[in-house]
Amino acid sequence: MNEPSKDERGKDASGKGERIRTLQHQGKDILLVDFSGCQSLEIITLLAEVQSQIGEQAPASVFVLADFSGAQVDRNASTRIKEVLVYDRPYVRKSAWVGTESLPKVFYENFKAFSQRELPAFKTRAEAMEWLVDDQSAA
Repeated sequence: MNEPSKDERGKDASGKGERIRTLQHQGKDILLVDFSGCQSLEIITLLAEVQSQIGEQAPASVFVLADFSGAQVDRNASTRIKEVLVYDRPYVRKSAWVGTESLPKVFYENFKAFSQRELPAFKTRAEAMEWLVDDQSAA
């Protein structure tokens, strides 16, 4: 069998590969959306797959961890992020973000306001995953 060619990050030729994947943490599935180190055009491309994958799930069932560490977000990517956040809202149970210090503060605040979602930020993926699976934390 021929496997898709992969680059040094483990991404397949489509560029998605390991960027969007499901992680297991304390028996729960968490959808990792890894935008770390991405330029705006890469983010926009990945968002189409994110929207597709989340939109196939049951309402209020998806735990999402988005990593923006070192990402470059311009106005076009910001607009597309807001659109996907609104579209995905019915399917997402909880969402946590890391790497928000890479985002312009005004963009991050606009994401929360436009989508009417909390989008709590954490310093590490581990902290975010703990929060996501904690049944006592706010949705």
